Amino acid sequence: MNYKLAVIPGDGIGPDVVEQTLLVLDKVGEKFGHTFQYHKVLAGGCAIDATGGCLPQETIDVCKASDAVLLGAVGGWKWDTLPGDQRPERALLGLRKALGLFANLRPALLFEQLADASPLKPEILAGGLDIVVVRELTGGIYFGEKGVKDTDLGPAAYDIEQYAEEEVRRIAKVAFDMAMKRSKHVTSVDKANVLESSRLWRRVVTEVAKDYPEVTLDHLYVDNAAMQLVRNPRQFDVIVTSNIFGDILSDEASQITGSIGMLPSASLAQGNFGMYEPVHGSAPDIAGQDKANPMATILSAAMMLRYTFGLGQEADAIENAVKSVLDQGYRTPDLFAGEGTLVGTAEMGRRIAEAI
Repeated sequence: MNYKLAVIPGDGIGPDVVEQTLLVLDKVGEKFGHTFQYHKVLAGGCAIDATGGCLPQETIDVCKASDAVLLGAVGGWKWDTLPGDQRPERALLGLRKALGLFANLRPALLFEQLADASPLKPEILAGGLDIVVVRELTGGIYFGEKGVKDTDLGPAAYDIEQYAEEEVRRIAKVAFDMAMKRSKHVTSVDKANVLESSRLWRRVVTEVAKDYPEVTLDHLYVDNAAMQLVRNPRQFDVIVTSNIFGDILSDEASQITGSIGMLPSASLAQGNFGMYEPVHGSAPDIAGQDKANPMATILSAAMMLRYTFGLGQEADAIENAVKSVLDQGYRTPDLFAGEGTLVGTAEMGRRIAEAI
């Protein structure tokens, strides 16, 4: 089979980790008889430097004409002084909106080989950790009405949190469908004791749950959910929540696994189309120094094979290759704690490709 990928290397370590991911994908294609065609395009800070804007129309057009999108990272201190609506990170919001990417899947998986890197006590993590945060991605406060107005206390800024029933319903269905393939447990996170938007959220999620009688549904307020994630993370399987709450909770969940450099993510539209990227940022301080951990991006490619292309065996091959290399003791600088073999970005990518 032939698959067309829009590739956005982006800024900072983005190009470093994407290069290794394409190496791994080529190895998968060679072993399983697939061809991956890559069309590299600009977004983020590099796009600002080249075109004056963080998301050129050409990038959107190429992404829409592709089967999936692979993204490295965007942003960096070089562009920190730009106004908010011109910053590199705005490219992510633009891509989500233009491509209809409403569902963000962020697994928080504790690799047995890296358990010591978690800040949580071993007894809390006993038995492993495997959580998926399903975050609504195109609604809520990030996309709501915003502005500045004069008040008796001086200038004030506002951002409106708003959700329509269908926005909640479609993300809830994604969460319940995923739970059916896992442990059949969904936790919906809101702030229904305070927010009207959360009361609608809770009502719609409860309605959707009626179509999934095999799935257990719990509701938690976001403050309690944040506490429970560090107190007893193993109680969770699938967490579904709004854009802003998901942004915060998925970062928290990623940290309890011990290394943000190991965690992939997927942003899905209706159907099988998706954009795949690592959870970590652009880390410009180590860009081009052969220090970045490419495994989150490589595992994002595995998610792409599984969710967009339906290539489960090929996705398993990548995930097993990552585990094999970790079993052999190879560690990038972010994972190295004095034991095992310290390797750079390129060496880690090469070893994972060889293990396919």
